[in-house]
Amino acid sequence: MKKFIQLLCGSLVYVSAHSQSNDPGLAIIPQPVSLTKNAGQFSLPQAVAIEAGTGPELQRVVAFLQDRLAVPTGRRVTVSSASPNATVRLLLNKTAVDAIGQEGYQLSVTPTHITIKANQPAGLFYGAQTLVQLFPKEIENALPVPNVKWEAPCVEITDYPRFAWRGLMFDVSRHFFTKAEVKQYIDQMVRYKYNLLHLHLTDDEGWRIEIKGLPKLTQVGAWNVKKVGYFGTFAPPAPGEPRDYGGFYTQEDIKELVQYAKDRFVNILPEIDVPGHSLAAIVSYPELSCTPGADKYQVRSGEEIMDWSHGHPPIALVDNTLCPANEKVYAFLDQVVTQVAQLFPFEYIHIGGDECPKNYWEKSEAVKALMKKEGLKNMEEVQSYFVKRLGKIVESKGKKFMGWEEIMQGGLAPGAVVMSWRGVESGVQAAKMGREVVMSPATFAYLDYMQADPIIEPRVYATLRLNKAYQFEPAPEGVDAKYIKGGQANLWTEQIYNMRTAQYMTWPRGMAIAESVWSPKEKRNWNDFFGRLEKHFERLDVAEVKYARAVYDPIFTVSRTPDQQLKVELSTEVEGLDIHYSFDNSFPDQFYPKYTGPLTPPKEAVMLKVITYKGKQPVGRMMALPIEELKKRADREKS
Repeated sequence: MKKFIQLLCGSLVYVSAHSQSNDPGLAIIPQPVSLTKNAGQFSLPQAVAIEAGTGPELQRVVAFLQDRLAVPTGRRVTVSSASPNATVRLLLNKTAVDAIGQEGYQLSVTPTHITIKANQPAGLFYGAQTLVQLFPKEIENALPVPNVKWEAPCVEITDYPRFAWRGLMFDVSRHFFTKAEVKQYIDQMVRYKYNLLHLHLTDDEGWRIEIKGLPKLTQVGAWNVKKVGYFGTFAPPAPGEPRDYGGFYTQEDIKELVQYAKDRFVNILPEIDVPGHSLAAIVSYPELSCTPGADKYQVRSGEEIMDWSHGHPPIALVDNTLCPANEKVYAFLDQVVTQVAQLFPFEYIHIGGDECPKNYWEKSEAVKALMKKEGLKNMEEVQSYFVKRLGKIVESKGKKFMGWEEIMQGGLAPGAVVMSWRGVESGVQAAKMGREVVMSPATFAYLDYMQADPIIEPRVYATLRLNKAYQFEPAPEGVDAKYIKGGQANLWTEQIYNMRTAQYMTWPRGMAIAESVWSPKEKRNWNDFFGRLEKHFERLDVAEVKYARAVYDPIFTVSRTPDQQLKVELSTEVEGLDIHYSFDNSFPDQFYPKYTGPLTPPKEAVMLKVITYKGKQPVGRMMALPIEELKKRADREKS
């Protein structure tokens, strides 16, 4: 039976890339497994009847669909468990369809009615997300919109995810985001069928979760001095500056967030980042440190505390590590993990383990004694000792544990799941060891990276363009895919001060990653994706969600000719754009020269300005590069 169903799904007619990208009614992200477009349109009637079974999970799907079909349209939407004239039917399969699994669905839109079938309520929820994308963009509005033809094309869709783990990491430690903002982030991620929110809850800049019996974690560790500018370059705060910037989630807040996520079929993965990245905990309880004088430390506000000039791991300028030789640390962690395990029903707890400096450990007599007692040969084995002990604590609470790839150093603890972030190599290595892996490589999935040229983007240490993010492949060649749980994108927030910027950094790259972890590998196509994406830009405009249009900005490649003249080459991520430029300090538009080949700045020019057009419409941002900056880039390229 299973083979028959798979053959049936495989025989469905795929819509071509060309027709999907150019049909506004078929701009679905992530791309479905199979889609057949039929003749005709479904028109939403004035009175909409939804038929759905009972049960709390089904009611969550109904609530979502009822809101979308009623609020922007002004239609009256009723719900019943049996309706012979139902407009929309949400049906759970009495006999499971193996091919679509736990989160897949079948969506049928005809001129008279809509049917979504699934094995589980989660599948119905994802089918409802796809259905919303079939209606006009105005359906994203939070208020009624008049004079809209509420029509959807007639289609047959069979769809299911490629990976079970489809995650977004939201760093709420570097800058605190309110409970309402986290809910907002959840609402935005489920549009694109993400099912895992990884909350980075603790770091040097703030401890964000209430732990009963350890009040200083939030009384002291959740607050720092507000600074704006370039994080990592700030001067240390003066003694009298108020430490009133930050916040934390009470345990009731956490329960509310967990339920809110569950209502949208999202699990929340909590991360308590140790033994490094622990300054907020150490400031709260200095006895957790190996280093004398830790009681003089302060929660970090963005001042430099690491020397990265020697590579990875860094050299600590202040000791931000928990002491692996101190039994009080393990008692502390047992208390923390006990409460975290009770608050978060998800089966995993993330214990961090990344970027742990060892220079203070090397000077610690307590650590030296530990090494002698336990037969540990180096600092990597010291960290492995710490991780293994913490892993046992996590497992004693009925949870599985995972950490960043550095937990592999010195020996990987039994049962540990590896999150590979510096590339895919550690993930490949762990998978070949028979360990479960979540791929989260910075090269494709770090959403804090710049999206375009540094001349216009807030400066961070690397760039990740949309096209590159779309190339993310969670299951590299030569790896047994059964060990790859899935993939996720990470939004670190050192340079992200507010929710609008968090949105800007997440979208549209988050859509590219969503397609990488949901859609079949063979169906992914950059040009087709971008055609659909432009329709989603319009949807985000209606929804008032901020996003980056950096994909339209030109790419600059600067070098020198043999006679040492500057050579400036311009290109774009997408086809069909014209680049117009000026060297005379004025602002170019479509009447200015169009780029057709490498440019050499006039002898005394001081500025190159460029802008991209699609036809007669400007789509990129006006970008201004001083000639001196171009010279510096050319010289760096030469060296």
